[in-house]
Amino acid sequence: MATPPPAVYPASFEIVVPARNEAGRLPAGLTALCRKAATLPVRTTILVVDSASTDATCHVVRNWAAHPVPVGLLRCRQAGKGIAVRAGLLATQAPFMGYCDADMATDLSALDTALGLLAAGHGVVIGSRALQGSVTGNRHSAARRMGAAVFRTLARGIVPGVTDTQCGFKFFSGPLVRAAALPLRTAGFAFDIELIANCLRLGATLTEIPVRWQDVPGSSFSVWRHSAGSFRDMASIWLRSRTDLAARGSADHENRTRYSYMSGSPAVSVRE
Repeated sequence: MATPPPAVYPASFEIVVPARNEAGRLPAGLTALCRKAATLPVRTTILVVDSASTDATCHVVRNWAAHPVPVGLLRCRQAGKGIAVRAGLLATQAPFMGYCDADMATDLSALDTALGLLAAGHGVVIGSRALQGSVTGNRHSAARRMGAAVFRTLARGIVPGVTDTQCGFKFFSGPLVRAAALPLRTAGFAFDIELIANCLRLGATLTEIPVRWQDVPGSSFSVWRHSAGSFRDMASIWLRSRTDLAARGSADHENRTRYSYMSGSPAVSVRE
């Protein structure tokens, strides 16, 4: 009698990695993430979302060697980190999930803490480089540090009390974040603020954790090319957060009670 193949159980933890033109940095980042994910106490899968790359990012993922931790690919035809992360979040089904940057600048030992807090009932767990206990390496140029300080000040007007909205290490209750991602409109780098604001509006409690963070050369963010757009996006998020509140009050009340599994088909993406 033939031996049946081993059962494959659904993942309990899914990690989304947005990537635009990351063929150079992605192999090292994926290697580190797969190695760490294999040590976690629940079945974990990784989904790389290619954000309209023009290099060999897709080729890297398609040809990724077999590994105990499965690595999938989702392609977005439209560029934008917010678009890529939204597509990835809505493609997940696990009870716990989140995203981290392709460079793995945040030390992945924080995954143990994040997963433990999610399992204990925390809805949103994000890394913060501003907390006591965090260790950060080179924080970029003086211009980028100054821009980041202004950005944080403005962000506090939308998500008060959050010390670091832009650390690329955020994890969530799956049903909660899928509901929060569905109405997400911000395509660019400021999308994190809108996503956090949506989670809080749904009644989630946010927990920040200290992290070890090291700048990795090769970031696609440019102070000169992206700052103006990020500030415009933030202004739009601020306006929407106030004008939409009354109109969405009844729907948000319903979502707060059930964190409904809302599905969406991002028109910009194709799963492989």
